[in-house]
Amino acid sequence: MYLKYYVVGDVQTNCYIVAADTSKGCVVIDPGDEAGYIMAEAEKAGYTIDAVILTHGHFDHILGVNEIKERTGCKVYIPEAEKALCATPALNCSIMHRGAYSCTADVYYRDNEMIEEAGLSIRAIMTPGHTAGSACLYIEDEAVLFSGDTLFHMSIGRTDLPTGSMSALCASVRNRLYVLPDNVTVYPGHGPETDIAFEKHNNMYV
Repeated sequence: MYLKYYVVGDVQTNCYIVAADTSKGCVVIDPGDEAGYIMAEAEKAGYTIDAVILTHGHFDHILGVNEIKERTGCKVYIPEAEKALCATPALNCSIMHRGAYSCTADVYYRDNEMIEEAGLSIRAIMTPGHTAGSACLYIEDEAVLFSGDTLFHMSIGRTDLPTGSMSALCASVRNRLYVLPDNVTVYPGHGPETDIAFEKHNNMYV
């Protein structure tokens, strides 16, 4: 599997380009800004962008969506429970950043749905807490989880923004993520990668 990440935007968000070894297309996970840079990096690696997949709708994870969609014609996937947040600048907090921004999806996905793109089978795991509709993206065959802002290296996402809930977030991590195999590598929305075993034993927030 091809997997590379880029740190983009003012909030230093991790954006991931991912593809199966046999695929000429890729998926972009959480293009939080710098759409032109992301597209250029995908092209440099030899990929066309088949899909953009969001883990949640905060501005620092979505600001590149519309330009990538317009320039590539790719499909956009957003958690169904994030539809209103992505569409509402006051909820996605873009209005407090550079100005109002919103985006919509071609597909609004639900819990346990499989997203089949770029030769990958990606399972959606809904993990409400950071936002009410936050999700993680799990590629079981590769033992890889993209955790958005739900789980970080020795930390968890903030819950003081619209639709956040600390109790829901902790429950999501314990009941939806810590049940995954210990060897699953976790690629978060900010900061370094980690793994499920390490977080179970060292993350003091959960």
